[in-house]
Amino acid sequence: MTRAASVQASSSSSAVPVIPARKPSWLKVKAPGGANYVRLKGMMRELGLHTVCEEARCPNVGECWEHEAATFMILGDVCTRNCTYCAVSHGTPKAFDPLEPTRLAEAVYRMRLQHVVITSVDRDDLPNGGAEAFAGCITEIRRRLPETSVEVLIPDFKGSEPALNIVMDARPDILNHNLETAERLYRMARPGGRYDRALRLLSTARRMVPGGLTKSGVILGMGEEWDEVLVCMRDLRRSDVNILTLGQYLRPSGNHMPVARYYTPEEFAELREIGLSMGFSHVESSPLTRSSYHAWEQARSARPERSEGSTPNGGGHPEPFAATQGRLREGPLKSTAEHR
Repeated sequence: MTRAASVQASSSSSAVPVIPARKPSWLKVKAPGGANYVRLKGMMRELGLHTVCEEARCPNVGECWEHEAATFMILGDVCTRNCTYCAVSHGTPKAFDPLEPTRLAEAVYRMRLQHVVITSVDRDDLPNGGAEAFAGCITEIRRRLPETSVEVLIPDFKGSEPALNIVMDARPDILNHNLETAERLYRMARPGGRYDRALRLLSTARRMVPGGLTKSGVILGMGEEWDEVLVCMRDLRRSDVNILTLGQYLRPSGNHMPVARYYTPEEFAELREIGLSMGFSHVESSPLTRSSYHAWEQARSARPERSEGSTPNGGGHPEPFAATQGRLREGPLKSTAEHR
């Protein structure tokens, strides 16, 4: 089906959604279970850590873990919000564990990773939404492995600028917050979030550290129109986002919102070209793309202009990428997300 025909089909079914009968062939992946998968799973349990690969039922978990790649999820495995597309459990989380950053840094050290991706559940029950935990993880990793770059995929902290500043002051190499979907679908898909708040967070992060990298992602197939995808992309560029990820929504269970349609690999390729023409430094766009997909390559490819010595509070610490710029131009390195 051509993109035009696909868009027409999507538009004509917007009033009465037609749920696709089965996943197309390009979304079929091998079930996990290799030696590295088993070893990494054991290490995560030993250290009391969680990964978004497991909690969000990522389709790439088998491939990633076989390559010793994983995205760490901090602040527990229970989210205070209930997004209708997300597989992560929601409810009342356990108390904040101040030793989690140390255990996470130990895992990074054991794996000798050179690029780390850290995300979390939403913790609206905590004063700063868990911002201190992100900062603690960055600090502990840098203490053990100062040459390792750190990417954080953060919640919106209910729009709290002081909370965002706590994270940015710890100097993540990449600040990621996903827009997720079109503004029209927020009330249904992401009731705890706000479209404009997500954009404001990203633009504020760029203002706090002008030379840093920002990143965001959109999930396709939840009922948005093609033109709405383009609006999301344009809004992210207006917020000065460097890196964009686009991937297919996969329904975690019958209790989650249905898939409205499956985008073809050709459509994802077209969106990648459109994104690059809009000015994104890097666009990762494919049916199986997730936020951390090829994360190291994204960082190396983006290479933003970096200013020396700027900090959120005007201090004298150098930009993290000023120190890592040379590394970003080297060959492939082991990463927590190089195959996601």
